[in-house]
Amino acid sequence: MITAGDFKRNLRIELEGDPYLILDVRFQSPSARGASTLVKAKMRNLRTQNVFERSFKTSDRVEEPQLELRAVQFLYGDDQGFHFMDTESYEQFALHAEEIGDASGYLTDGLAGIRSVVFNGKVISIDLPQTVSLRILETDPSVKGATAQAQTKPAKLETGLTVQVPAYMERDEVIQVDTRDGRCLGRAK
Repeated sequence: MITAGDFKRNLRIELEGDPYLILDVRFQSPSARGASTLVKAKMRNLRTQNVFERSFKTSDRVEEPQLELRAVQFLYGDDQGFHFMDTESYEQFALHAEEIGDASGYLTDGLAGIRSVVFNGKVISIDLPQTVSLRILETDPSVKGATAQAQTKPAKLETGLTVQVPAYMERDEVIQVDTRDGRCLGRAK
């Protein structure tokens, strides 16, 4: 059991039979004497991908979900969904776009370093690596004399995702993208 006072970002908890990931947490001290501190948590349901906020008292207890994380590789995406392969058992499975959510913008054929989240024997979502390398498909021409400071421009990547890149970046360059916030970290090594 975990108390709400121990909540932190990226902690997984179980509420009403569903696993949740805590995206953000704030502690709010009450103004009235004797009142307990409130914990406001922004959470994502790992099964449905819905995001919402909920308040807890610091003394509230929640369960830890019985999740299993397995190494998987992304194979390909089609009309049926996104297809993955478990790298240990070589079993293949597919997840629908609703189950993948925003992660679809980071998936390229053959991408490794992904983990599937298994709850009650069923794959319910995936965990992406912190960074992925993606190729720039479309962007404005580079600006002469542009430096890395403050000047950015939109770039459409090979997966359809659009991110802000430094003004000196050009088409067909491969960049590192942070999967947590969609930020360009620079050229891929």
